[in-house]
Amino acid sequence: MFGTVTDRPLDLAAHEAAVADRRAGAVVSFQGVVRDHDHGRQVVSLEYEGHPTAEAVLREVAAEVAADPDVYAVAVSHRIGPLEIGDAALVAAVSTAHRAAAFAACARLVDEVKARLPIWKRQVFTDGTEEWVNCP
Repeated sequence: MFGTVTDRPLDLAAHEAAVADRRAGAVVSFQGVVRDHDHGRQVVSLEYEGHPTAEAVLREVAAEVAADPDVYAVAVSHRIGPLEIGDAALVAAVSTAHRAAAFAACARLVDEVKARLPIWKRQVFTDGTEEWVNCP
């Protein structure tokens, strides 16, 4: 199990490799990518700012999901700092014996990270306005 908060680009393949397990019949991964719009407004850039406890919270969530007896391994990372359209902001991977358990565990992991991680997103729109969102 690993979880990290970083200002470096995220690598989906590295997360999938981190959860590799000979017992696993399923590896499910997720990549949350910066899109060019939000609620009908065009986004030109965004920045994530994390609380000093963000990585500890991320690891706590990962450990909770990894404690499920159906889960073999968990890897999750969230990026902070300035990101461009198309950059990965959140990457997660989970391995289990069967696909249904892997899909469920990965969905739970992503949902819990989004709900609990103390990371704020600053979006800048084409009209020059900005907003801060996603603060748990």
